[in-house]
Amino acid sequence: MSKVVAAIVLALWGAVASAGQVTVAALGDSLTQGYGLPVEQGFVPQLEGWLTAQGQDVALINAGVSGDTTQGGLSRIDWTLTPDVDALIVTLGGNDLLRGIAPEVSRANLDAIVARATQAGVAVLVVGMQAPGNYGPDYKQAFDAMYPEIAADYGALYVESFFEGLGGAGTDPAALGAFMQADGIHPNADGVARIVEGLGPHVIALIERAE
Repeated sequence: MSKVVAAIVLALWGAVASAGQVTVAALGDSLTQGYGLPVEQGFVPQLEGWLTAQGQDVALINAGVSGDTTQGGLSRIDWTLTPDVDALIVTLGGNDLLRGIAPEVSRANLDAIVARATQAGVAVLVVGMQAPGNYGPDYKQAFDAMYPEIAADYGALYVESFFEGLGGAGTDPAALGAFMQADGIHPNADGVARIVEGLGPHVIALIERAE
């Protein structure tokens, strides 16, 4: 084989390999964005590194905005879903809780986000969240239920909690001090690593669905 032919073969192989790469957009708030951490220690870079180490040909887009609500995510979804995006991770709702936004409003926003992704042929992983008990039983029931119900409505993948790798929704926050920043809300780099280990298998399932 001549050097020219060999170069053409290698170029074509590279193009095929690149075409097989799955692009995943992570739509979320400060937990996704990587608040308080150097860029390389945030959730999206750590998750991409973990997935690559598992043999996944994947590129992640950090579509996290600190302080964002479900309404903010909805306002960004159309330009987040560029033609190269194959899959979407949705992690929103924490700031809705902090602002006391009515669950039916948050639900409508999340529903619209997942609907638009589904209509675009994009595979979706919905990451759930649980309201604290002090919001009252009715609020908590409505808020907690919207994530699995929306996922089921659209046939999306679902995981109960972003913090699954730290023990999940029922874990005592006091036991997580070593994995959290000083604010007690955002994970430190070690906490992110644990979170990635917990969510990683679900993201692999998302990638497989998108392929």
